[in-house]
Amino acid sequence: MKKTMKSMKITVLTATLALGVSASAAASNPFTEVPAGHWAYDSVSKLVASGVVEGYGDGVFCGDKLLTRYEMAQIVAKAMAKGANVDKLEGEFAAELDSLGVRVAKLEKTSDRVRFWGQLRGHYDSHHRSGSKKVSTDTSSARTRIWLEGQINENWVYQSMIQNEQIFDDGKGNEEIKYMRSFVKGRLGGMTVVAGRWGEDISPMVIDTHMEGVKLSYGTSKWNGVAMFTKAAGPHSTLTGSDRLNIFGVAANWGKGYGFVNYYNATNAPIICKENPDDNWYDKENSIGGDKDILNVGVGVKPWKNVLLFGEYMRGMRDLDNRVGRNGYVARIQYRDIKASDPGSFLLVANYYHQPVNGFLMPTISANKWLFEGGYKGYNLGAKYIVAKNIQAQVDYFDTKSMVGDNRDKVLVTEVYFYF
Repeated sequence: MKKTMKSMKITVLTATLALGVSASAAASNPFTEVPAGHWAYDSVSKLVASGVVEGYGDGVFCGDKLLTRYEMAQIVAKAMAKGANVDKLEGEFAAELDSLGVRVAKLEKTSDRVRFWGQLRGHYDSHHRSGSKKVSTDTSSARTRIWLEGQINENWVYQSMIQNEQIFDDGKGNEEIKYMRSFVKGRLGGMTVVAGRWGEDISPMVIDTHMEGVKLSYGTSKWNGVAMFTKAAGPHSTLTGSDRLNIFGVAANWGKGYGFVNYYNATNAPIICKENPDDNWYDKENSIGGDKDILNVGVGVKPWKNVLLFGEYMRGMRDLDNRVGRNGYVARIQYRDIKASDPGSFLLVANYYHQPVNGFLMPTISANKWLFEGGYKGYNLGAKYIVAKNIQAQVDYFDTKSMVGDNRDKVLVTEVYFYF
């Protein structure tokens, strides 16, 4: 049974108030039964001129006619289209508005508080190892990551990330879905706080992994100080269980350059693999652990518009693997840069690495880290290109050598990223 409105008077009053119509507004009124001098004359004229009401098509307004909810919803929808503030009416007639294909503002506001984005990566790499550990391997996979962000209030958000990994080269069709990250981030006074499990790459050549704990940062667009009280987590972690990692750092930028100083204190971090692992990552159970303290300094400058020069130094404060030194460094030169929304943009990069295991925790590099042989040294050449909007292709070549022994790893990596 249809619900009705008691009188068209309610419609006129509601719609005119919503649109801010003045009772003294003067306009032409086409309805014969609402003569000049009628209490609703000015308001009805304004509603007609605004296109909110149309009458019944025969030159009458029928102001005393009972309205169905559907008819009232049509008037509310037209008022909304004119920018009227009708929040209460939107809630009352939400079902009818939905049947009319009208998105209710309150529902839009709620949906705007939650957003999703994602990334699909196609990956292929070919390793050719020489020396005493000769082996050649080829791997291919597809990785999908979906991020979710929910607005808690004007200062705080919740974010999580789910990852699906599909392996193409094992002949089994293996795949794995993991709930990788879940954390809150917001402002507390003048400080930014992150709490939960998040992805951290404060210096990717020292550590790039998931962290669990609390991250506090404070600063401006020119400088920033950070303190993390965490443990590393995830498949590429160097610390698990009760092992702790505290990081303290300061970063600054000055237009044509930037720099940072970081200090890492890790308890029971893997130091030396007991035997050479089968893949690029090492298993904590296959390692000898110890406490690590690392000092890390990096500086990047742009001497010319499209050229970036970067140097990074890391020093292990403990001589944990005495077969190698404690001083490591990375040197980089980059030409141009990419932007996912800018088709045709590209970058070229060259890196040189000298990284003994005393001076890093879990760096980002596709070549073997030679953790059984004290770390690695060598170079990388790479290129990235935006094929079309939000589609990125890249290729990298690595040639690294173990710091102990004669083992060498030559790697070709090709990847395609789709951002959505």
